[in-house]
Amino acid sequence: MAISKRSVLAFKSYRTQAEVLVKNYILADPFIPYTSVLGGALTCKLVYDLTQLISTVYFRGYNGLTKIQKTEWNNRGVSTLHAIFISITSLYFVFWSDLFSDHNSAGLITFRNSPLSTFALGVSVGYFISDLGMICWLYPSLGGVEYIVHHSLSAIAVSYSMLTGEGQLYTFMVLISEVTTPEINMRWYLDIAGLKRSNAYLINGIVIFFAWLVARILLFVYMFYHVYLHHDQVMKMHTFGFLLVYGVPSTLATMNLMWFGKILKGLKKTLAKRQ
Repeated sequence: MAISKRSVLAFKSYRTQAEVLVKNYILADPFIPYTSVLGGALTCKLVYDLTQLISTVYFRGYNGLTKIQKTEWNNRGVSTLHAIFISITSLYFVFWSDLFSDHNSAGLITFRNSPLSTFALGVSVGYFISDLGMICWLYPSLGGVEYIVHHSLSAIAVSYSMLTGEGQLYTFMVLISEVTTPEINMRWYLDIAGLKRSNAYLINGIVIFFAWLVARILLFVYMFYHVYLHHDQVMKMHTFGFLLVYGVPSTLATMNLMWFGKILKGLKKTLAKRQ
């Protein structure tokens, strides 16, 4: 009984020390940007390895892929998980949380932030840095110049918002567009699995069309309208933050329109073949 009691006390002591470490250092406000970025990058590595392990066991066609196809398969698993995480988080902060509500009188809307919102952005920064590194390392196998531009702008804008706390609302508005990533990845998975003529491929293409229209076209229009309504508050941001609020979404919106044209063309082509 004495040994058992001593072991219990020792366990409680270690648990208390761990809680203090997490509270005072890992999740302390000054350290959140750094621990969240590191955690996001490490999570990407973990998910990449798990995707590889699970696919080897449960997907028969995985072992028949080329080396670069396996890399892209695993990489898309990472981007899908990040997209689900940041889309849900962004939707919560933009539409359900009181943090950025106009009814909230806690300071200017462009300067509002919280430990949770900063942590979420840090995880996203960790992902963008990791994915950008892979794209550059294996260029152009995982994406061309447009992917490098997209990820670079995203990493810079999200990093600035995370570190300064400025413009987090507009950062989350833009990050909602990641909701289209799982459908895009599913399109690639179906293609690589030889199911390009299946009903699943057609349905997924239709879902991509509407999701892209809402999340990457109409939502950007709403964001620019919101910026217009709060222009006086946006003008009080630092010059670099002000430029990011206008410059990055404008560039991404232009790219989204170009990609939307390709999606529409591809959908028409698929429907024509089906007919």
